[in-house]
Amino acid sequence: MAQFRNFRMVSYVVYGRGSFNQLDEILAPQRRGDAPMIFLVDFVFDGKPLINRIPLRGKDKIIITDVTYEPKTSQVDKLAQQLKEEFGMVSGIIGIGGGSVMDLAKAVSLMMNNPGSSADYQGWDLVKNPGVYKAGIPTLSGTGAEVSRTTVLTGPTRKLGMNSDYTPFDQIVLDPELTANAPVNQRFYTGMDCYIHCIESLEGTYLNEFSKSYGEKALQLCRQVFLDKDVWDEECDDKLMMASYAGGMSIAYSQVGVAHAVSYGLAYLLGTKHGIGNCIVMNHLDEYYPAGVAEFKRMVEKHNIEIPQGICKGLNDEQFDIMMNVALSLKPLWENALGKDWDKIMTREKLRALYEKL
Repeated sequence: MAQFRNFRMVSYVVYGRGSFNQLDEILAPQRRGDAPMIFLVDFVFDGKPLINRIPLRGKDKIIITDVTYEPKTSQVDKLAQQLKEEFGMVSGIIGIGGGSVMDLAKAVSLMMNNPGSSADYQGWDLVKNPGVYKAGIPTLSGTGAEVSRTTVLTGPTRKLGMNSDYTPFDQIVLDPELTANAPVNQRFYTGMDCYIHCIESLEGTYLNEFSKSYGEKALQLCRQVFLDKDVWDEECDDKLMMASYAGGMSIAYSQVGVAHAVSYGLAYLLGTKHGIGNCIVMNHLDEYYPAGVAEFKRMVEKHNIEIPQGICKGLNDEQFDIMMNVALSLKPLWENALGKDWDKIMTREKLRALYEKL
């Protein structure tokens, strides 16, 4: 008998320009006595007007979060411990920022109610208890972190998410106004994360009509934004936010592929951020996604974006081995990309050659 995936989705979604203004009334029913709401806010908003729009009540706390590097298990554990010591219990964790802040908020929420270290839960379905209430408010579009059942963390031995039914947000607020002032390069790299995971999903062996429906829509929106438009406007922000949501839904019911697997290795060893890492890798994947790579290169050219070259130059054998071990541990990604016999296709020699090109 076939085993169908019964997967958890985000419980509540509000979408629209200005929807951030509803945050106070959205959070009100979730408050537990005087236990505070904790707002993890991307450090790019430190001292910016958005901070003053956060609806603080009672002991609520804003924690400005430095996401220069993607979230580490040590950072998650420290934050959760700090909140337990300061407040005992909290009403909820609210993430406001890019994909790294989304992942951090989900992970901290889970670690408020689960023992040990977040590193213990890197893998599939290892989380045993629901976290505290959590809401995600993206200020960049593309990662799909607002809808995914994972929270990608760099741990002591690997870069891997806490993939579980307890990971998705209870609430997301999709307000395209919040993405308006994103730096051009950052917006492109994050948007390409969405484009690339749609290509990986739509060309993967795990493809089904569920993931296909969302993936095709997300891809269509990415093309409209990054190929058809000559000037970036509000409509682009609106469309990219929906592309991010639909792209995240697409991989929720399938999987990503070669670009993501290889870029995880870069992130673990070199600290390369996720969006730019995917772009660096995608640039060299003609063998696996020929049409997608050609279209990706057109988008790069149209938006006059510089994709870094030669980032693996000068690495030694031990460093290449570390990256390869991280990449090859992501079996579902490779199986989706290359099929059941993926390990006969993506040998260590072949992967090493690919890393040497980057």
